[in-house]
Amino acid sequence: MSRTTARLRTGLLIAAFSVGALTLSGCTAISDLFPQQAARDAETQEISEAGEADVFSLAVGDCFNDQDADAVESVTAIPCADAHDYEAYFAFDVSEDGAFPGDEALAQIAEERCVTEFATFIGKSYEESTLDFNYLSPSEGSWDSGDREILCLAMAENKTTGSLAGTGI
Repeated sequence: MSRTTARLRTGLLIAAFSVGALTLSGCTAISDLFPQQAARDAETQEISEAGEADVFSLAVGDCFNDQDADAVESVTAIPCADAHDYEAYFAFDVSEDGAFPGDEALAQIAEERCVTEFATFIGKSYEESTLDFNYLSPSEGSWDSGDREILCLAMAENKTTGSLAGTGI
C-alpha cells in the first residue's frame, strides 16, 4: 500500500465521519443555513406551516412576525392561528409609472388607501379601532424592477392570535 492510498483512505474516513457527525448532530445547523419555507394549504392557500416567505409571495390574509429591518426581503410567515405581529389586509398597485416617486409620496399613497380599506377588513373604521396599521411598499430598487404593490398590514400593540378579519376591534 502506498502512502497516497493510505492518505486517501484516511481522508475518506475523516470525510465520512464528518458527514455522519453533521448528519447526527448538526441538523439544526443545516436548517439554519437553509430555513424552511412557509407552506400553504393546497385548498385554502392559507399559511399552514411557519417558515420563510419572500415578501413578493405574501397575500391578503397572511400573517407574519416583525423583521426589525428597514428593507425587508423575506419574513417569517406563520398560520394566523399562532401569535403574530401583522396580518395583511389589503394589497394594491400604485398606478404611477416612470421614475421612483420617493418614500414620502409612497407613504402618503399607502396611508390614504390603507386607512380607507381598514374598515372593510377589520369591520370597524381605523379611527374607531384599537388596532393600528403599517404597510410594505416598493423600495427604489424593487420599483426599478417593476414592483408597484403596497401591502397594508393590521397590527395590535401586542401579538394577536387568530385572524383580525371582521373582528370589529
